[in-house]
Amino acid sequence: MGVYVGVDIGGTKTAVVLGRAGPRPEAPGALRADDGLQIIDRAVFPTDPRTRGWREVLTDVVAAAGDLRARHGLSGERLEGAGVSCGGPLDSHAGRVLSPPNLPGWDDVPVTSELESGLGCPAALQNDANACALAEWRFGAGRGSRNMIFLTFGTGMGAGLIIDGRLYEGTSDLAGEVGHVRLAEDGPEGYGKEGSFEGFCSGGGIARLARAEAEKHLAAGRRMLFCRDRAQLPTITAQSVAEAAEAGDEAAQEILAVSGRFLGRGVAMLIDVLNPQRIVIGSIYVRSGRFLQPAMEKEIAREALAPAARVCTVVPAELGEKIGDYACLSVAMRAQQGEHNDNSR
Repeated sequence: MGVYVGVDIGGTKTAVVLGRAGPRPEAPGALRADDGLQIIDRAVFPTDPRTRGWREVLTDVVAAAGDLRARHGLSGERLEGAGVSCGGPLDSHAGRVLSPPNLPGWDDVPVTSELESGLGCPAALQNDANACALAEWRFGAGRGSRNMIFLTFGTGMGAGLIIDGRLYEGTSDLAGEVGHVRLAEDGPEGYGKEGSFEGFCSGGGIARLARAEAEKHLAAGRRMLFCRDRAQLPTITAQSVAEAAEAGDEAAQEILAVSGRFLGRGVAMLIDVLNPQRIVIGSIYVRSGRFLQPAMEKEIAREALAPAARVCTVVPAELGEKIGDYACLSVAMRAQQGEHNDNSR
């Protein structure tokens, strides 16, 4: 049973996770996360890219991994692999981070070579959507499937694609950027484009949609639980809309239904193009699915090819708040298997 290090690099904090792989049951459909991968421990520290350079952060990653191993008596046990989950853009095959907007100063950073040198094991890099797709496919709601799509539906909207039992990254690591697709001529902006998939189906997009609707309601003299007057307009968030919907606010429920309708439109497109067995949706869908699902399913039935829709199930992600830990460790397991060195593109 191998020991792995996972690294989840974000704009505000970085998590270093120590994990151990266990034997996989013969029936993948019966696999639980804890059966195939045990999270031993984790350490978190600020990334703080405006005051600390990438070398300092990666030095802290190596030190934190050493501390975790020592704490659990694993210093003498060989590391099988290290995996990094990070927001793009990046070059996963070269193992380099390419100036992500949330990491100023991280320009063409050789992350995997630095970690291979510091940790003494193979290392691999994936964007966060791909890493989460691997995690849900191996250990979560996608287990047992061969063709699966993971949709982030959180701060932004992106996809990780598992096609024919393999992660599909595209020619230049841009496969799965579904948030950029325009679903309507007008609508909230996301990914720099009005009416985009991300505009309708992301935390920021739902907040912008809610502000526009709140202005109409306030002008008509109607109050909503998530916005009682104009002073509250800037404070509207997807979370406050979801909480209001749970409390019975009809305006909030209608806003989530609009998001659900466009979610269904985007999902129908993916069903028609990729013919997946399963689409796993994270974050906001996990928390507010009961308000999103009816409109989503109605739109799928209206827009998708019926034979393709019949063989595809749409389900919430299963790994919850631990998905980031499982994601970077899933990339580490992929590094140990050598899959990150496939340069056949």
